[in-house]
Amino acid sequence: MLETSARLLKLLSLLQVRRDWTGADLATRLGVDVRTVRRDVDKLRNLGYPVNAAPGVAGGYQLGAGAELPPLLLDDDEAVAVAVGLRTAANGTVAGIEETSVRALAKLEQVLPSRLRRRVNALQEHTIALTPNVARVDSRTLTAIAGACRDNQRLRFPYTGREGDTKRHVEPLGLAHTGRRWYLVAWDVDKADWRTFRVDRIPEEPTLAARFTPREPPAEDLASYVSRQLSVAPYTYQAKLVMHAPLDVLSARASWSSVHLERIDDERTLLTVGSPSLEEIGLWIGMFGIDFDVLEPPELAEHLRVLGERFLGAADSVRKPD
Repeated sequence: MLETSARLLKLLSLLQVRRDWTGADLATRLGVDVRTVRRDVDKLRNLGYPVNAAPGVAGGYQLGAGAELPPLLLDDDEAVAVAVGLRTAANGTVAGIEETSVRALAKLEQVLPSRLRRRVNALQEHTIALTPNVARVDSRTLTAIAGACRDNQRLRFPYTGREGDTKRHVEPLGLAHTGRRWYLVAWDVDKADWRTFRVDRIPEEPTLAARFTPREPPAEDLASYVSRQLSVAPYTYQAKLVMHAPLDVLSARASWSSVHLERIDDERTLLTVGSPSLEEIGLWIGMFGIDFDVLEPPELAEHLRVLGERFLGAADSVRKPD
């Protein structure tokens, strides 16, 4: 009986980890045959857990949505991660979840073993939360967008962007978070092109529309794509520079939402940046304190030359002590 109960708990845990499981995969994980898996699934159903099953070779099992949330089975690291995440959410950039996060955290800490509670408390006691002064997003909006990305369902929403107030109809691909803002990457149906939307500029919860067949993503590396869209695409001038420093050095000095970085080799990094003016690029890149070569645009070199002469003139004008 104890062995069966332990196996049921493990089965429930597996169903919570992944959306779909074949009977053969579950049997392998549990160390039993497929018939035993079917019997255990029936036992979970009798206990009130909604386990859906699809017949056939391509069929499998899926934990469905029930009237109540089933108990979540977490290992030590998962429990600590959830607790830390809830504490962070209480002071985060997502509006409307602070109080809910505190309630959920209280429930979790009540059942945390003392060894795990000490790990969570140590982090909390020695961390200062500086609430960012940025626009916050509604948690229901994020949830609706994430669900639409998962289910391949189109969204309709009003949007305030560079073009003013517009109505958008999109096929959502995924969400990106910079630490300060949330962005949605989606195929704009009306413009027939990929777009990146700031979620805080979506003033209300999006409306779900028809399902769609997923398109080929705009890039294999979605994070790199979003970085380029934020740091380069919106600006009048784009510059490409070879920085004489490794990628990790540049990454530590610049936000990925302000520049696009690509590794050339162990000693050099390709930096792409956008700006309203070439003068700003010259001043900004000079603050890195790293040698660089200009690839494009050619006119940036002239701006750098004028800027350098101005700085040299200022340095020569400093009076030396008598």
